[in-house]
Amino acid sequence: MTQRLHLVFGGELVSPSKTVFKDVSKIHIVGMFPDYASAHAAWKAEAQRTVDDAHMRYFIAHIHRLRDEEMAASATEELGD
Repeated sequence: MTQRLHLVFGGELVSPSKTVFKDVSKIHIVGMFPDYASAHAAWKAEAQRTVDDAHMRYFIAHIHRLRDEEMAASATEELGD
């Protein structure tokens, strides 16, 4: 069974019309969640908490899509061996 990890994070954007963080060092990591439903609940709570600030934005990253264990490792990963 494949594990479906989701990362919820957010912070202040340079502009509400862009997805560029104003200060990357101040990104709020809400947490890692084992399924989309719990990640969405956490995202929704943070989004509602900051609803009055148009520059604050939260995102859900599908971490399980970043790596497929069935694919061969990249040359960069193999340098660590």
